[in-house]
Amino acid sequence: MRFIISIVLVISNILSLYSQVTISGTVTDSSGIPIIGANIYVEGTYDGTSSDDTGFFSFTTSETGEQVLVVSFLSFETYTLTASIDDMKSLKIKLREDVNSLDSVILNAGTFAAGDNSKVSVLKPLDIVTTAGAAGDYIGAFQTLPGTSTVAEDGRLFVRGGDANEANVYIDGLRVFQPFTATANNIPTRGRFSPFLFKGTNFSTGGYAAEYGDALSSVLLLNTIDEPDQEKTELSFISVGLGGGNTQKWKNNSLSINAFYLNLKPYQEVINQRVDWIKPFESFSGEAVYRNKIGKGLFKLYGGLNYTNLELIQEDINVSEGINFGLKNRNLYLNTSYKSELANEWTLTAGASFANDHNSIGVEETAIKNDDTSAHLKIKLRKRISNRFKLNFGAEQFIGDYTEIATTATFGSFESGFNNNSTATFGEANIFFSKKLAMQLGVRATHNYLLDATRIAPRTSLAYKITTNSQFSLAYGDFYQAPQQEVLKYESVLDLQKSSHYIFNYLYQKEGKMLRAEAYYKSYDRLAKFDTPSPQFDSNFTTNGDGYATGLDLYWRDNTSIKNLEYWASYSYLDTKRDYRNYPERATPNFAAAHNVSLVGKYWIQDWKSMIGITYNFASGRPYTNPNTTSFLGEKTRTFNSLNINWAYLLSSQKILYVSVSNVLGFDNVFNYQYANTPNSNGEYARRAIRPPADRFFIVGFFWTISDNKTDNQLDNL
Repeated sequence: MRFIISIVLVISNILSLYSQVTISGTVTDSSGIPIIGANIYVEGTYDGTSSDDTGFFSFTTSETGEQVLVVSFLSFETYTLTASIDDMKSLKIKLREDVNSLDSVILNAGTFAAGDNSKVSVLKPLDIVTTAGAAGDYIGAFQTLPGTSTVAEDGRLFVRGGDANEANVYIDGLRVFQPFTATANNIPTRGRFSPFLFKGTNFSTGGYAAEYGDALSSVLLLNTIDEPDQEKTELSFISVGLGGGNTQKWKNNSLSINAFYLNLKPYQEVINQRVDWIKPFESFSGEAVYRNKIGKGLFKLYGGLNYTNLELIQEDINVSEGINFGLKNRNLYLNTSYKSELANEWTLTAGASFANDHNSIGVEETAIKNDDTSAHLKIKLRKRISNRFKLNFGAEQFIGDYTEIATTATFGSFESGFNNNSTATFGEANIFFSKKLAMQLGVRATHNYLLDATRIAPRTSLAYKITTNSQFSLAYGDFYQAPQQEVLKYESVLDLQKSSHYIFNYLYQKEGKMLRAEAYYKSYDRLAKFDTPSPQFDSNFTTNGDGYATGLDLYWRDNTSIKNLEYWASYSYLDTKRDYRNYPERATPNFAAAHNVSLVGKYWIQDWKSMIGITYNFASGRPYTNPNTTSFLGEKTRTFNSLNINWAYLLSSQKILYVSVSNVLGFDNVFNYQYANTPNSNGEYARRAIRPPADRFFIVGFFWTISDNKTDNQLDNL
């Protein structure tokens, strides 16, 4: 019996040898160069091998029928072949480069990005809050990037020859309708939001994606944190206010709440001001973020409430006693979003934002009350067809309702308002031809119901990788935007304003160093115009304005050459002219400087347990009109200079002492001039300089973090 069993086993082994099939072939790249060491195997089995020095492979398998052959190698797309085992002989397999590998080309013309997956890291939350002179304001930090103009008396973003109304801000892909705190003329504003709410930023200085519209110059995208790292409490005590925050986590949920009270009165009683304050700037802000993981999806709800109150006597050369101006502002902003991974590599993103902004303004005997209520609803789908083709499309609805009542003792009340609603659809495809060449094609269609205007805006960009560390990109796009509230509340028989962007970008990145150079040309068409000193009920409005902006932006960043030192330098050249508002002819606007320079450095001194930050800002003179000459916007102010320093000292692991001084050298900066309405006895128009409320600004603060992680602190928030 034992003999029979042995005979059966021998016969079975012989039959199995004869039933095995040999799989063979060669593996090369797209150019025919052999790939050495590629992994080749039959899916679901242990049968396989690796390619040799000539790319050849050969192995046997006992599998039969239709099977899946898998070929993989680092930096190349995985190859699969579904066929009969008997047909897998003398195969010639060509692997395509993996366009998602780390050294692949990036579609980046016109865009600075920073975040978890960014390959072009520029400003992360730590960068924003430790930049000297920014005073913890994300807008102040972004003004150190190329493409922006220093307009210190305003505080908003002015990008590549566009005024501040041409730049929009988004949180988690949804519009923020009033991103800046309310203020008075020539008193700089700040962003409303805390920078440490955000995990990453994307600042597009031009040529931005088809997903975003109603902005002629740029968009700033802020992405909130998906999940806090731990539960903690943070307390802040500074010379101009105090604040606190707390974060709690449980299961798949988390809630963060913080509040801050700001009052400049004690500070302004110590530091001399050029402004005659009756009620110094005072504000209270509170915000909360709730997050909930639902399966493969994430739901986020953000709510922010801000109150602002101020009153002052504004200097006016034509009114000897000055002009009394008072402002009370209440702003509510809600933002909810949901993102989920669906089957078959689909991604769904949906959300809505809502804002209500109320102002009570007093200008001498005139009382103005206005309400701006806005909403944004959006849905977007993204499909990864393959590594080389990704599709992004969606639709959105904007709803706006603006009302204003102005009351004077002489003329009674005048009411104005409008509903500004629009619908938009967009679609965009990312096409990667290889690791070296990629293209983005997009189109956006918008219909504005108030203006009864429909526009189609194509967008495209192309990127080509020159070497392992460098590439160039091209971008083109058309962009449309409705005229501003100051115009629409009086006139709606107008057109959508238009700009067209042409961009050439060069990018070099290697071992913590980055060089970015970008040249651009931007044309303007259908800009809003009026024939009075400012928009009013009897103005004649048109959209016959036009203009252009062209320039060069340079950016260098290095965080590896010198231990514990990170620095960046930016330079922008701008040539721009436009005919808009009440301009009699094309001219360079007052907010545009031909040259802007920023130098930013941050150094960690271990022995001192300190981080030292230094920022220097320079801007060439800006145009202004001198009525003693015949030239419109024909003269220029002196250059702008500011040297800013901050110091963060770790008293202990979770306690920080912080000191910040802006314009430490006390440069006497002049932003513009106001001239008298009538000439004096010599036939000349007198003038006064428009300057900052004070030459310097000081902040001293103490920050305390209470958490389970005893090494965690608020250095990231400074």
